[in-house]
Amino acid sequence: MKILVLNGPNLNLLGKREPEIYGTQSFEEYFKTMVEAYPNVSLEYYQSNHEGALIDKIHAVGFDYDGIVFNAGGYTHTSVALADAVSGVTTPVIEVHISNIMERETFRHHSYLTPVCKAHFIGHGLPGYNMAVDYLTQH
Repeated sequence: MKILVLNGPNLNLLGKREPEIYGTQSFEEYFKTMVEAYPNVSLEYYQSNHEGALIDKIHAVGFDYDGIVFNAGGYTHTSVALADAVSGVTTPVIEVHISNIMERETFRHHSYLTPVCKAHFIGHGLPGYNMAVDYLTQH
């Protein structure tokens, strides 16, 4: 099984950015624990602050991989183009958010990705990524 973990803008700052919301661990550190937790799954990680690069990555793996775990960051609330990219591929995409976006600023309450993703893990911290991988391995 091959799964892409895809992070959008500003998630490269995990461990430094707003630790009261996102914690103090970098995603690269956390990803190492994910790889160890899923020895029978080929996990790949990609992060970009650029919308087009995220779309290109979805297109590149969206017909061959078994799943995409996607935290689009701020693009969640603004990008019809990312939603169209998710809609256009056959690989199931799972939406993840570290914080509970429904308990944050009002503009974060809407997600363009929710209607086009197979499942959603929101507000579980970094373990939400594991929940998404678990979902993909079980479905």
